Amino acid sequence: MEENDFVSIWLQETGNPAIEKLTQLNLAVAQKTIAMLAGKGSTENDLASILDINPDEIKRWLTGRHVFSVKTIGEINNALIEIAMDNEQPITDQSTL
Repeated sequence: MEENDFVSIWLQETGNPAIEKLTQLNLAVAQKTIAMLAGKGSTENDLASILDINPDEIKRWLTGRHVFSVKTIGEINNALIEIAMDNEQPITDQSTL
């Protein structure tokens, strides 16, 4: 795209609503994940261990700046269910993610 074309100028001036919405959704997933971990007495490291992912990557995810795929959201959801089962505390609302 040329720097001077109408679309580029418009996006610079007004932003992109789709990107803003995606950013809000990613932040919501991160916040809900943090809340569920805290509610179960678990940590980011517990989630990293279950998902077999570097804890630093989980920290990046939970800042809300990571773009979550449907697959990743499903994996996080399954890990949270596993954490809940390990703590013998049922997740009452599985629709949170």
